[in-house]
Amino acid sequence: MKIFAHTVAAASLLLACQGAGAADAELHAEFKAMLDRSFKTTGIAAKHRIYQLDFQAACSQAQPPSVQEQKAIEAEQLKTIRYPADGNYFGNWKEGEKIAVSGRGLTWTDKTPTNNGGGCYNCHQMSHHEIAYGTIGTSLLDYSKTRGRSDEMIRYTWGKIWNAKAFNACSNMPRNGDADILTEQQIKHLMAYLFDPESPVNKK
Repeated sequence: MKIFAHTVAAASLLLACQGAGAADAELHAEFKAMLDRSFKTTGIAAKHRIYQLDFQAACSQAQPPSVQEQKAIEAEQLKTIRYPADGNYFGNWKEGEKIAVSGRGLTWTDKTPTNNGGGCYNCHQMSHHEIAYGTIGTSLLDYSKTRGRSDEMIRYTWGKIWNAKAFNACSNMPRNGDADILTEQQIKHLMAYLFDPESPVNKK
């Protein structure tokens, strides 16, 4: 109940901050202080995640960043992408499917991030066997059939999963690798899910 009360109070103050305008620094400072008092890091649920990074804040404004500003954000975010150290981009598509349809993420009771899911189903159509799927993101059906398996496409797909902001500054897609939501091995499994011809993404 205490957490709920803090959340409601924080939400109310946030609305007040938004209504007051950027010039009201005192109200913004009060809101940040409330967050500092109300939340703490517990296990792998890190407190720093409640704060926006600069580029996230820019994309949250009523007036979106200019094209030039977005290109600058993308260029910076592109630098964060880490490609597989062993040069192998693929894991097991069956494991990838489990990650794609799991919404579990960064819960304080987990000891390691390996329990996290990708939550991909929220935004994408992924399987020929789905009867319901998200439509915020593009359909991923027949991913390797329609997009091919060139080295360029494989690297692009890895980068997109790792940090989508490198290709679309204000993308709704999470920074799965850059934000430590998924491990490198989990991303390899997702890559297999998208590219393996036996995966339900590609096989009817």
